[in-house]
Amino acid sequence: MATYSELSSKYSNERGIVEHNGSALVVSGNWTLPYYASIKRQVSDLHGKHSGAVKLDLNQLDRVDTAGAALIVKLVGAEALLAALDSDVLAEEQLQLLKAVAQAMTQGTYQPPSINPVRQFLAQIGQKVTAIARLVWILAGFIGQTLATLFYILPRPRRWRFTPFVAAVHDTGLNALPIVALLTFLVGAVVAFLGATVLDDFGATIYTVNLVAFSFLREFGVLLAAILLAGRTASSFTAQIGSMKVNEELDAIRTLGLNPVELLVVPRVLAMMLSLPVLTFVGMISGMVGGAMVCALVLDIPLTQFMAIVERDIALKHFLVGIGKAPVFAFLIAVIGCLEGFKVAGSAQSVGEHTTSSVVQSIFMVILLDSIAALFFMEMGW
Repeated sequence: MATYSELSSKYSNERGIVEHNGSALVVSGNWTLPYYASIKRQVSDLHGKHSGAVKLDLNQLDRVDTAGAALIVKLVGAEALLAALDSDVLAEEQLQLLKAVAQAMTQGTYQPPSINPVRQFLAQIGQKVTAIARLVWILAGFIGQTLATLFYILPRPRRWRFTPFVAAVHDTGLNALPIVALLTFLVGAVVAFLGATVLDDFGATIYTVNLVAFSFLREFGVLLAAILLAGRTASSFTAQIGSMKVNEELDAIRTLGLNPVELLVVPRVLAMMLSLPVLTFVGMISGMVGGAMVCALVLDIPLTQFMAIVERDIALKHFLVGIGKAPVFAFLIAVIGCLEGFKVAGSAQSVGEHTTSSVVQSIFMVILLDSIAALFFMEMGW
């Protein structure tokens, strides 16, 4: 078996050398990553060949990095290395590096700190609340920008863009008319069936007429139309503007000196504010027609009696409450859809993510505002 001196002389021509000099191990040369393989072979051969009392001499050490420091710790141990560190011999950066590696290796395998599930849950809630607050802040700023642009161009007819406005009305209003009418008709029939089933136990099936008319004039007409447009039109706005951003068309618009909000957002917002009240009115009528059909076929309430009860018992204020919420819902749906389009990052995946986000946000805002409005109108007695 080779002696300690023979092993030392074997590596005497290597960069980064460890030698045995009496009772000390002399580390010399460059203990850096390019020489890691050769130095590791030396350390593997010499490891365990010296007694624990052997000291470490670092006077001839030229350069050292993290890889070399780890090999020195493996050779003599962290305690021996820390004892051999001398600020008069080593540069300050070398001293701190060797000390940090030795201390890190004495701590053993890293153990991640234990996580308090309560703190983690509260932290996640805080992150969600912060994200929602940031989202509301951005939405409020974009609403302000849209209103400022709208008020700027309204007194200037030359800046009105009729072609995009008419195209958006056709897309958001006329094309959505059949699905809104069909859906509200079916929901009206379902509400009439449920009302007849419940009220029959009290002998008050005649009040099914009031239930259908009241619910569709105040809530279901505008709510169903708004939710349909949120899923159908807000996603369309986001995809259109997002695709324009991906294709750098928005940059081209700005380069031409045009305002993207004036060109793309305002016509869509105005078109939605015109289309949704019309769709809400159609939804109210279709829902009441569906309820009247069920009343005529199941409850033996003819159409003339249905209309007479509606005229006698349902006040005009219920219709005004329902139709008055439509422009507000339309404005929010259009603004959210356009904003999410501007937030697209430049990839097809981003377009899909923001399209989904616009639908979710639009439906959430519509239901939230409708709930607040219902509470307000109830307290006001309207």
